[in-house]
Amino acid sequence: MRILITGGAGFIGSHVVRLFVETYPKYQIFNLDLLTYAGNLENLKDLENKTNYTFLKGDITDEIFIETLFENYQFDGVIHLAAESHVDRSITDPLAFVKTNVIGTMVLLNAFKNLWQGDFENKRFYHVSTDEVYGTLGQTGLFTETTAYDPNSPYSASKASSDHFVRAYGETYNLPYVISNCSNNYGQNQFPEKLIPLFINNIIHNKPLPVYGDGNYTRDWLYVKDHAVAIDMVFHKGQNGETYNIGGFNEWKNIDLVKLLCAQMDDKLGRAPGTSEALLTFVKDRPGHDLRYAIDASKIKEELGWVPSVTFEQGLKKTIDWYLSNKDWLENVTSGVYQSYYKKQYS
Repeated sequence: MRILITGGAGFIGSHVVRLFVETYPKYQIFNLDLLTYAGNLENLKDLENKTNYTFLKGDITDEIFIETLFENYQFDGVIHLAAESHVDRSITDPLAFVKTNVIGTMVLLNAFKNLWQGDFENKRFYHVSTDEVYGTLGQTGLFTETTAYDPNSPYSASKASSDHFVRAYGETYNLPYVISNCSNNYGQNQFPEKLIPLFINNIIHNKPLPVYGDGNYTRDWLYVKDHAVAIDMVFHKGQNGETYNIGGFNEWKNIDLVKLLCAQMDDKLGRAPGTSEALLTFVKDRPGHDLRYAIDASKIKEELGWVPSVTFEQGLKKTIDWYLSNKDWLENVTSGVYQSYYKKQYS
């Protein structure tokens, strides 16, 4: 198979690319990434000499470029992860999220449709989405695959729109697709604008730990390597036209998560208990902040046999250990030095 993975230099994408390259040596894996601020090819430098791996730099919103790419490489499958994903950034610049998440998805769908012109045997378009499309939950209940969409941020609205377009192409053009909606990911190589790597970096440098509102927002946390395995299962075994919710069975209030992180960091850094927790700083809440997300992942468990391999405490420990063992990576990312890697390696 010839599989295009978009956003493969990003956080989740890099783990998916590595899993596919190493697990399926007879596949040809093409990693398409624009290398914006969150795309980091250093995440994949160990794959550069693999004969079944090719990196392609480009923009999914560039229709001519994408059409040419599909014609040249004849992709059998697409795993679409490329997206603007940070809610705070979507509040500041919503149009950028519409362009990448909606228009970019449309361009890929058109190219896939035009390439195969209805002959979709053994072909698949896999769209990776988020649980945020469902809106917010109260103190009880879980998101299921049939929960009505109710997005509350420009980010989640753009992802909801792209989900709808994927389904519409399935209905209108019989395009074979699967969709998955995942909960909050964490783990190695995550850009330090997201909560866990941000706080790890701030604790290392004794900087304040900004917590929105009262810290009682609740999220379900999914270890990124478990998510990559789930994506592999959905791509190969999922039923066309189906949606699969992928969650970690790990609900945590932000304040409780942060306190656990602080305690583990104090232990790892040899600091007195309570040192990192003293850095907690409650800041003004962001607009449209959803109270709680929680996923019912029973469908993927029952149909495909997927379950998380780690508890949150175990996954958090693995994550902290990685960041503390890769301080050069963290320094390169926070300083912007990593963005020169492509020029050095591929110019």
